[in-house]
Amino acid sequence: MTGVILAGGENRRFPTLKGFIKIGDSTIIEKNLLIMKGMFDEVFISTNMPEKYFYLGVPLVGDALPSQGPMSGIYSALINAKGDCVFVVACDMPFIKKEVISLICDRHADLRSQAIDAVIPIYNNEPQPLFGVYCKTALPYLEEGIANKKTSLKRFLDKIKTDFIGGSDIRKIDPEGRSFVNINTPEDYEKLIAIS
Repeated sequence: MTGVILAGGENRRFPTLKGFIKIGDSTIIEKNLLIMKGMFDEVFISTNMPEKYFYLGVPLVGDALPSQGPMSGIYSALINAKGDCVFVVACDMPFIKKEVISLICDRHADLRSQAIDAVIPIYNNEPQPLFGVYCKTALPYLEEGIANKKTSLKRFLDKIKTDFIGGSDIRKIDPEGRSFVNINTPEDYEKLIAIS
């Protein structure tokens, strides 16, 4: 499996690239790369701004179908990955836990014979589509959604064969759901600094 950080999002509500927000001594993207490199043989960043990420020393891929949001990033991740599946995480999630990643990847391995297209955690009754496993069997559905400009990941997950991991399983290893925290606004950042 390939580990992919999605860093192609536009920052309409935040003044800087969110992956470069500092939490402690490291930026979010540096912190998450360290975790991903320890878990996956192949790791890359999906971005439309490669010049910003060269210094990290990992392969970079651009969106094959730009301006379509995270769906395009997942599509590009899958067509560039060596294996059949990718684990994706958004670049603005500062507290990802390797134990939660392992839980999701292990669930995918357990269900391999069932031809599952995605394994996605549920937290607070909401799917977390930017922190999960996607397989190349989902590519036709991604292509269809992008072509028809129907890029809602929740709608996409309903169309494919998705295994959802319940919140109770997640809470056993991440009781506060910190793996799913993301930063969208300067106010979000201020709140995170106050509690971290």
